[in-house]
Parts: sequence; C-alpha cells; structure tokens
Amino acid sequence: MATALAPSQTLASAATQLAGLLLGTTSTALHDPGNQFVEFDAVIEPRLLRCDARPPEVWAIDGGQALIADARCLSVVATRTGAVRFVDGRCALEEVGQLRVALLGGETQRVAALAALGVDALSLAGIAPDTAVDIHLLRDLGEWEALARVVEAAVPGAIVLVDGDLQPDWRLPRQLVGAILRRADERGVIVAAVTKHTALARGGAPLLGQLEREAQATLGSTRWWASIGRTRADAGAVRIFAARLDPDARYSFRIDLPATIDPEHALGSLATLCDDAAFPGYPYPLTVADRLAGVPGWERDELRFGLNELLTHAGVPDDVVERAFADRHRLMERS
Repeated sequence: MATALAPSQTLASAATQLAGLLLGTTSTALHDPGNQFVEFDAVIEPRLLRCDARPPEVWAIDGGQALIADARCLSVVATRTGAVRFVDGRCALEEVGQLRVALLGGETQRVAALAALGVDALSLAGIAPDTAVDIHLLRDLGEWEALARVVEAAVPGAIVLVDGDLQPDWRLPRQLVGAILRRADERGVIVAAVTKHTALARGGAPLLGQLEREAQATLGSTRWWASIGRTRADAGAVRIFAARLDPDARYSFRIDLPATIDPEHALGSLATLCDDAAFPGYPYPLTVADRLAGVPGWERDELRFGLNELLTHAGVPDDVVERAFADRHRLMERS
C-alpha cells in the first residue's frame, strides 16, 4: 500500500518551487497566459514618469454582472455597463446602464438569440451563429458597445478609460476593437485600459511585482513606466505598459494603449487622475464606473423575486422552480 505524504511535506515542496519563481532563480521567460498575441520587448526597464496636463474631459467605462438563478444546464444572468464623465476634474455625468437579463442554456446560448437582448447588430457581425454565449461574452459586448458610443461623445483631447485590457473576448472579431480604436484616433481621443490584476509573468512569477522592486531600487518612490510589449498587427495594434501613477501608490498596473498614441504623454495625463487618497495610483473615474456597473445584493434579490413571480404567473409550480435552482451543494454543507 502506498504511503501518503504528510501535508507538511507537500507544503514544503510547493514552497520550494514558489520561492524559486518569486526570487527569479528558474527562468526569465516572459508570458501572458491565455494570450498568444503578445510580442514582448527584448528589454523591460522602468523609467521616470512625469505628470502631463490634465485632460479636458475624462470618461470611464466598466461592466458588471450577476447570476440570478443557476440550474447548471440553465441559468438566468444579468449584465450592464456603467459610464462616468468628468470635466475639469469634476463629475459631470453618472450613467447606470440598463440591465440585460438573459436565459443561457440550450439554444439560448447561441449568438442568434442575442438580438432579443438589444445587442447592436454591428457588434454581432463576424461572430459565428453557433458561437457559445456565456455571461463573460455578454458583459464584454456591453463594454465594447459603450466604448464605441463614448468615443463618439468625447471631445478631442479626452481620455476614455476602460477597466481591463484592450484584448476582446476570443469569440469577438478583433476587427471590432480595431475599428473603435481607429475611430478614437480620428477624433483625437485617447483610449486607455487599466488592468488591476494582470497575469503578465516573467519566469512564471508576477511581472509587475518584479518591476515594482526594480523601480524602487533604481528610481526610488516616484512615478515610473515601462514598455512591456505589443500585440501582433493581426490582433490589433495595441501596446502594453506597466506604470506606477502616483508616488504614494503601493502598486503599479498594466495599461494598454493604442500603438498610435504617444505613451509618455498618455501615461503622464493619466497620472493626473490617480491622486485620490483612497485609491492612490489608480484612476479615480474608474472606481466610480465600477460602482455604477455593479449589481448589488439587493438588486439581485429583486430580480430573483421578480423572476419567481413571473414563473408563478406562467403556471410553473413553486416546487418545480425550487427543484431546478436549489443549491444542493450549499444545503449539504449546512447539514
């Protein structure tokens, strides 16, 4: 009979491997898991970043999502986008997008069913009709639609902030993003995407953490930026950076910019938005957009109650609904 290893033995093994990764003793290879389109720079070196002029107008966009009812083979989900506009440093508009509620499962998981949700037909162009749809695709579609609309509304010289990166869901045609970025360039609008928690890695360990230590050693407690790489031309011309946008910020962030943009000017302008005491180093307008897009617990409960009422009105017995959507795993944990 095989003898099982004690937890202390397996923990020690994992710790040894992790230490090698975090201390950079195993490899220096650069990697972005799940994204094969990135071409990394040969040399990645933090450099000093100086604040530029505050942009005349700032927009920020984020998406929110919620699971309303889950039967695994069927689910009811909700998504929406939030947008905020700042002019001369003051909030001029807060926009809470309309909730899109969708049934996912069976044939309703196909793109052809999205027209009923009011999804822009242009956004669906180029997506195969049999493409599987999930909550992540619905949220991504809403964010790109909002970005296209805001690019048209923004004044020349404005910055439009997006939560995340400028890489669309793999099921979306990359031409969709390229068209939005080209339109922004035509109108003199800067689109910048900020990722709070990136998978960028060097030697298997988080790249940004390594750059933060290197920048502290060479530049001290100051703003800095570093070019990481770019997406291949066939994936849309986007450059990827890391930047610490406030001297008091503990962390840096991944920032995606269109390749046509002067990065030092864009990042320097972005730094003027990152001095809020509660969120140093992170663009404050994005924190507002995140709040607007979120679907809080009380709203999920209202949607769930509303769904149950409509099912009752349609003649579905309560026990049928309960048996379909009961969380048996959670019930077993409570017993």
